[in-house]
Amino acid sequence: MTKKLYYTSTKASQWDTEIRETIVENGFYYITLEETAFYPEGGGQPADTGKIEGITVLDVIKDNDGKILHKMEKRPDSEIVHCELDWSRRFDHMQQHSGQHLLSAVCRELFNSNTVSFHLGKEYLTIDIMAGFQWTEVHTAAAEKLVNQYIIENREILIYYVTNEQLQTLPVVKMPKVSENIRIVEIEGIEYNPCGGTHVGRTGEIGLIKIFKAEKQKELTRLYFKCGFRALNDYSESLGILSALSTKFNTGRTEILNRVEKLENDYKQLLSANENLKLENANFLADSLLAENGGGFISHIFEDSSMKELLYLAGTIVKKEKVTVLLASRNEQKVILSDSGDSPFHCGQYFKAELGSYNGKGGGNERTAQAGFASQNDLIAFYQYSVEKLGQNPRA
Repeated sequence: MTKKLYYTSTKASQWDTEIRETIVENGFYYITLEETAFYPEGGGQPADTGKIEGITVLDVIKDNDGKILHKMEKRPDSEIVHCELDWSRRFDHMQQHSGQHLLSAVCRELFNSNTVSFHLGKEYLTIDIMAGFQWTEVHTAAAEKLVNQYIIENREILIYYVTNEQLQTLPVVKMPKVSENIRIVEIEGIEYNPCGGTHVGRTGEIGLIKIFKAEKQKELTRLYFKCGFRALNDYSESLGILSALSTKFNTGRTEILNRVEKLENDYKQLLSANENLKLENANFLADSLLAENGGGFISHIFEDSSMKELLYLAGTIVKKEKVTVLLASRNEQKVILSDSGDSPFHCGQYFKAELGSYNGKGGGNERTAQAGFASQNDLIAFYQYSVEKLGQNPRA
């Protein structure tokens, strides 16, 4: 059986050992070692990574027989190999896992809320807790205060094995799935937790814990948080963003939100003013097109008008005169057909009969119809055809 350095020498990051067995499967090599500090994925904690003889370890797996397999793209040439653990990744996992234990303990202590599951992701950790209440910022503040107080107290984290009989004397968080070689992670004065993961030696090594948000998950509450260097890096990134905004707005960080709210209000006012200008412009364009075209049919093709603008313009024209209107937007590759409604002409039926010949798709009712085209060439061809056909016999 492989000696598990990740349990016996938790801070080992480099070691020499011997290859015991090699399994080749689906083009990959699965290697077992005499001893290993590579932690296999399990219990919610991701696997370690690193190198063996300079070759990347892609994954570490514990099979059904308890063998620890190191997945690699090639096998080292020598039998005695030098192993290097990605220590920054390992220590991150230790900080996060120990932090999860501590935050879960605090949720039990403060809110009588047990943790049902946890996930250690690449960015956030999450725990799902049985909270019989609506989690608020007040709960976040209380949990953060106590959990970071325990970190400051630098309580010892002890790891040891107990028998099933000894287990019965401990106030464990939950009962383990195994009945022998039961591994206990004890946070001094806080909890006893059966666990097979890797952990720091004292709560102070967790550094800090920051809760970012809480979400309702059916009957559970999911907390998103970060520990240690993850939390520090997030703070540094957030501070960088705030500093950049502070410089851009030429104001202190505490005033940034007020400046953003002012920008939002100014933007809404500009949008409103712009809409009013569009309405005025639509009235002007309507009068201009009526004066230019005359008769019962009005047509025009625009370069970049939106469908919203064309709809309003067409509606304005048919309110002013008894006409049929065909408007097109070249860039959007769309057309709109409108009628004042006092003739037998049916906009939707016209599109249904003619669009297929020009790769167009759309439809509508007797008063208004819209369509889009696969290309500008199709749009222009349909527009020119419709101008010729409807212009010869408007509103028939």
